[in-house]
Amino acid sequence: MVDQFEIFIGFLAFWGLILLAITVWLEVTGQSALGWALGLFAVLLAMAGLWKLRRRVLRGEKDEFKG
Repeated sequence: MVDQFEIFIGFLAFWGLILLAITVWLEVTGQSALGWALGLFAVLLAMAGLWKLRRRVLRGEKDEFKG
C-alpha cells in the first residue's frame, strides 16, 4: 500500500519539476507564467496531502504489528 503512495508521489514530483522549469523559463523570458505557477501549486498541494496520508498509513501499519 505504501509503495503505491511512493510511486504516485514520485510521479507528482517529476511533473512538479517540469512545471517548475517551465514557470522559471516563462518568468525569465518575460511571458505570463501564472497558469503554470498555479498548476505547480496544485501539484505541491497534492504531494503534501499524499505525504500526510502516507504517514498516517505507516503509523497505522506500525500499530497493527505491535498488537
